[in-house]
Amino acid sequence: MNNFNHYYDTETIRQVISVVVLNEHNALSRIVGLFSARGYNIDSLTVAPISGTEYSRMTIVTTGDKRIIDQIVKQLNKLIPVLKVNEHRNVIEKETVLIKIPIDQHLSDIEVIARAYNGHIQNVTEDAIVISATDEPHRIANFTNIINSRYNPLEVVKSGVVAMER
Repeated sequence: MNNFNHYYDTETIRQVISVVVLNEHNALSRIVGLFSARGYNIDSLTVAPISGTEYSRMTIVTTGDKRIIDQIVKQLNKLIPVLKVNEHRNVIEKETVLIKIPIDQHLSDIEVIARAYNGHIQNVTEDAIVISATDEPHRIANFTNIINSRYNPLEVVKSGVVAMER
């Protein structure tokens, strides 16, 4: 039984953490500095002001075992501009991707694939088509893989994850 508990404690988990900070010029650098100084990875980072306040919300996606995640949360709570830290367990997550594809492709095929991932053609020029999709992060990864394998995109830009407790 001890071996099981030891295994469970070192299991790598993906964690979504939201951090409410005072909207200061150095808040982001302090948060990123905390992660880099301790060798923790940030898989995704999204920051936006909270409407009508002097605060911003950072949505951070990271990975580590339970001990590492607990340490990250404790260290975040100690930082001066941080007002609130939430480890999300039951969240709605969304990510957006913009992809530019050469125009020599069939528009109808691209539109069908994009719609399957809550996407659409956003722009068409003489040289390229720009498509977008917004969906769960794993579905955006699948969408990007399909487009990469079939259409040789010119450019791919992804947003960070945004998340909200259910």
